[in-house]
Amino acid sequence: MYKLDKHYIGGRWVPAHGTDAHAMVNPSTEEVIGTVVLGDQQDVDTAVAAARAAFPAWSESPVADRIRLVEKIRDEYRRRLPEMGAAISTEMGAPIDMAIERQAPAVANHATNFLRVMETFSFSQPFAEHAPNDRILLQPIGVVGMISPWNWPMSQVGLKVIPAILAGCTMVLKPSEYAALSSNLLAEIFHDVGVPAGVFNLVHGDGPGAGARLSAHPDVAMMSFTGSTTAGRLVMKSAADTFKRVALELGGKGANLIFDDADADAVARGVRQCFSNSGQSCNAPTRMLVQRSIYADAVERAREQAEATAVGRSDAPGTHIGPVVSARQYERVQALIESGIREGARLVAGGPGRPSGFNNGYFVQPTIFADVTPQMTIAREEIFGPVLSIIPFEDESHALEIANDTPYGLTNYVQTADVERRRRLASRLHAGMIEMNGQPRGAGAPFGGVGFSGGGREGGKWGLEEYLTVKSVSAWN
Repeated sequence: MYKLDKHYIGGRWVPAHGTDAHAMVNPSTEEVIGTVVLGDQQDVDTAVAAARAAFPAWSESPVADRIRLVEKIRDEYRRRLPEMGAAISTEMGAPIDMAIERQAPAVANHATNFLRVMETFSFSQPFAEHAPNDRILLQPIGVVGMISPWNWPMSQVGLKVIPAILAGCTMVLKPSEYAALSSNLLAEIFHDVGVPAGVFNLVHGDGPGAGARLSAHPDVAMMSFTGSTTAGRLVMKSAADTFKRVALELGGKGANLIFDDADADAVARGVRQCFSNSGQSCNAPTRMLVQRSIYADAVERAREQAEATAVGRSDAPGTHIGPVVSARQYERVQALIESGIREGARLVAGGPGRPSGFNNGYFVQPTIFADVTPQMTIAREEIFGPVLSIIPFEDESHALEIANDTPYGLTNYVQTADVERRRRLASRLHAGMIEMNGQPRGAGAPFGGVGFSGGGREGGKWGLEEYLTVKSVSAWN
């Protein structure tokens, strides 16, 4: 049984002051595997004070020292990849092969991408030719509060802590209580490689407790939050009184536009992308928009792919999908599947209840709905489970109208051989990211959205700049 009753503050493990605990449950078995003690206001205050005390020295540290530290973090992290993969698989239900091959490597991969940015990035830049004596200084913003989710725990933590370290910020991380094991292990790695005391601090907790205190704390200069749109709204409101910078990466309701000239694998690929990580990805293409002329065939292909999607325990090897993270998430997904049936969508595959052969665990049947209308609940709300809605469209303008009829704007997808159409849609789709014809965006490309998906950007130089302030200086020369 795991017992996480300490926070990492000021370079050491400190017993929690809070007394409330969260039961950690294996999503594949519903067995309690441990507890994590939730930090209270005093725990957060202590961590923020440690970060504030460390900021002056760290913010003025040589950039080369920060780079060397991130290189050491990356090397030690890679050495412990199997351990990290096992922690992620256990805590949030990612199948072990996926956890080791895709989930766990994220911190090391992000470190490599940010180190590449540092090769050409300058914290002191000339302004312009017409003002040769002016200078632009990019300086660390201060103490950063970070709240990270459970669905891609190390990817989202890595996108925050690595650029903050390189920028010269100090930080307090509150990971999801559903993904406490992986962040606890990361803190061990940071300690082992010698991250200076107070630069990185970890406080376990939940949103209403530690998260709310961190968001409102007067000594926190910035909040970086990844999670639901509802929770992001609360973080923004809490931060407003102290005029914090707020970087939000929130939910999504991605549209996947499949035209009649798309490649033969477009539909099956779209289903696989939707179901990946058991549908628990904010950038999942959960609305499949299909041109009318190929609609019937696309629905059949989607059904075949759904029925070919295996479901299994997180500790079993293979390419199956695992459970959703918790009983609460399972019930939410079930309620939304029921709403699709009730509102008249055509159930093509899957449906309510667990897959055949499962009597426990938070397993959801890979589910396909066809003949979905844009007004249905399943077409409007983020489900965060392996549920796909298929919607027909007539032409490009109709597809664009449906795709943009959402308050979200994270990732949209386009499948067509027409280059000019791809470029038109890339410009007109309301989203922060567009992926086309199955080609992923490049390593280090900025991740983030617009509207209810938040306005923050993580990754690349854009992710580094989130943690910096711009200072304009005259008479530099």
